[in-house]
Parts: sequence; structure tokens; C-alpha cells
Amino acid sequence: MLAVNLVDLIKREQERFLTQHPRSAMAWKEGRQHFLYGGPSHWMRRWAGGFPIYVDRARGAHIRDIDGHDYVDFCLGDTGGMCGHAPEFVTEAALRQLTRGTTTMLPTEDSIWVGEELSRRFGSRYWTLTTSATDANRGAIRIARMVTGRPKVLVFSGCYHGGIEEAHIEIRDGQIGMRNQIHPNAVDHAAVSRIVEFNDIAALEAELSHGDVACVLAEPLMTNFGMIPVAPGFHDALRDITRRTGTVLILDETHTLSCGPGGYTQLHGLEPDILVAGKAIAGGIPAGIFGLSREIAERMWELVPFANPRQRQSAHLGIGGTLAGNALTVATMRAVLENVLTPQNYEGMIANATRLADQARRLITVHGLPWHVTQIGARAEVMFMPQPPRNGADVIAARNGDLETLLHAFYMNEGILVTPFHTMLLMCPATTAEDVERHTLVLERFILLLRRSGLA
Repeated sequence: MLAVNLVDLIKREQERFLTQHPRSAMAWKEGRQHFLYGGPSHWMRRWAGGFPIYVDRARGAHIRDIDGHDYVDFCLGDTGGMCGHAPEFVTEAALRQLTRGTTTMLPTEDSIWVGEELSRRFGSRYWTLTTSATDANRGAIRIARMVTGRPKVLVFSGCYHGGIEEAHIEIRDGQIGMRNQIHPNAVDHAAVSRIVEFNDIAALEAELSHGDVACVLAEPLMTNFGMIPVAPGFHDALRDITRRTGTVLILDETHTLSCGPGGYTQLHGLEPDILVAGKAIAGGIPAGIFGLSREIAERMWELVPFANPRQRQSAHLGIGGTLAGNALTVATMRAVLENVLTPQNYEGMIANATRLADQARRLITVHGLPWHVTQIGARAEVMFMPQPPRNGADVIAARNGDLETLLHAFYMNEGILVTPFHTMLLMCPATTAEDVERHTLVLERFILLLRRSGLA
């Protein structure tokens, strides 16, 4: 009976969404005639209304669609828009660089400033710029294999690190297999991957004891399968075990950059061998970064010395591309680091995330709901389970996909956007207390909807 009621409510909200968004519906119908999955990116189909809204303009923490509706945007391009939409400093830097050339495969003076600032924030490292966090992770993995001579990458079940083949597996019902709808792509995952549950120190130790793992690729805490907090002592054990087994530790800060100017790594004094970030680092211009510790850099220089300019030779190392580190990206990255993702702006972002999380917890308590809220820096998530999950298995066991779908559709109908893949909310510098209050009112309406329907 519960599933039927939820399905009926979802249908009702999707019908309301269709009625309110006729122009977006028509645009989606047209898009399906031209794009493989309706939009320029197949991810654009993943909205609970049945089709995505089509955006007319976006500024700050708000989006206006082609049907004239305004939304408070807590999705922010699934973190790519963490600087806010059209931030003035980024727009000015981009326009200025557009008039001076976007890509020459040559460095600009801005790159010197950017390199120094990245090391100031994240610790002294040797950086490479890419066009995405996926490319940054791919480059970091390749380097780890080069310096260790080992084939495998260890990841945590439920992780997300972009289009990295090694990370497309998960543990489900005790079995290792491909994540939902991902084709193996002719990759022998048994030969290139190992996988354990997050926070499981014993399993981590056992898998690294084989001596065939080049690197552990991990987020400082898991964010993309539902937010999974770090158990006490886990990071100390992770660093100790990887050092003892000669395994390179790669931390992917693409989402946890929301913790502060130096991400979770700086905030908690972590010491990864390679640090990765992307998405927000250039204000929405496609970009990623990875930085090597001096030890890893020196091992690379032994394998691949600086090129002799008198010799014509390939220099790509299987990493990057012709647009990586282009002048436009570097200019906007400087604008972000210098003027947007500043300590002062982080204070406001984190304060708003705290306000949102506290208000959501109050509603959950008042209505006696078996839900919880996790906050990390400027990011918060409502999850429909009593306690925070310890690992991916907990999420799989407790996740209520229909209830998530209903919430997402209801939120869009009420003018709130959250990450479409789960219920994660992110603040940007332009997010206001009024935006947070609007979310609280909508969440309360959602709870009352459930109570009227006998579902809460």
C-alpha cells in the first residue's frame, strides 16, 4: 500500500510539473529528436519531473526557466556552480581573456599566480591542470601506476570519481559488480580494481596486503552516494596503511572543496600523495587539477625527466589534452581563487548550510520522522534513514528511491532545485538567509503532504 501511495503522489507531482512547464516540455520533446537522451548531456534526463526545466538565465543562487519560474538553486550544477551563477569576478576575467585569446597551448603569467595559490591552500605540490576532475583522476592514477609498477586501483563501494573505469564497480549483496547501467567497456575490472566498503579498516588492510595496488582513490568523505561521514580514526589508518604498503593515496576533493578554502584536506591536516579537485575550481569553466607531493614528483622526474628542447618527442604521457590549462581556464581559476572562494565567502556559505541543516533537523524532530541531516562545510543532505550510513551497503539497504523522487518533483514544483541524483544541497556565496528560509518552508510543506497522505 505504501509503494502505491508514493507512486500516486509522484504521478500527481509530475502532472503538476507538466502543467506548470509547457515550454520546457515542448523543448524536451524537440530535443529528443536531436540528442541521444534528449539534451546535450545525458545527465540532463535525470530530473524527477519527467523532463528537465530549460534555463533562460541564472545568476547568483537563482535560476529562471523559459516558463518564467524562479528557483532557489541548491544544486548549483552538482557543484560546478559552487561559485554561484555568473559571478562578477569570473565573468570579467573570462571576458577579458576572451579578447586576448582562449587557447594557445602556451602558459600565461596568470598560471604562476594560480600555481602558488594552489600550493598555499592545499600544501606545497606540483600541479597539473586538466579539463575535468575525471581527467585529473585519470592522470593521477596513471602516475601512481608509473611510479609503483602496480596495476590496481582500490576504491570504496558507492564512490564516484567521474568517468574513471576503475571506479565503476560496487559491492551489492556481498558481490562485486558493475554500478547501475554502466557497461564494463571491455575492461577486466578484476585485473585493475579492488573495492572495499568505506570506513572498513580491516578490509582495507587485507586488500592492500596483496601488494598489487598502485593507489587508493578516495573522497575525504563520501558525498555522491548519499553523504557518508568518516568514522573516527579512519583517515589516520588510511594514511598509515597506504604508507606501509607503498600505496599512493589520492584524495579527490571535487565535492569536499565545499569545506573551506583548502578543502577537507587543509581543514583536517590530511597528507595525500596526490590531491585532485575540479568542477568549481574555475567558476564553471571546465577544469580540473591534480597536485603531486614532492616525493611523487621526484619519482616521476626520474622516470620522465624534463624534455630536452633539442629533441622532438611526444610529451603527453597519456595525460591531459590540448585544451588543458588553456588561458581562459587559468584566468577564471585565478578569479575564483583570488576573489570568489575566499575565507570570507566560505564563512557565509557554511553559516547558511548550518542554518539550513539546523532548521531541517528541527522539522524532522518536531514531526518525529526517521530521517537525519548531514552537513559538511557548505553542503548538507537530508537522508531518509534514522542514522548516517557507515558505508555504501547501509545506503543500499535503507535508500527509499520513490520517496526521493517524490521530494525532488515536489521541490521543483515549489521552486527549489537540489542535486537530482540524491538530496544534497550546496550553498554559494550568493545564497542568502532568505533562500534558506524558503527551503525550510518547502520542506515543511513536503512533510505535511506526507502526513496528510498517511506516509509520515
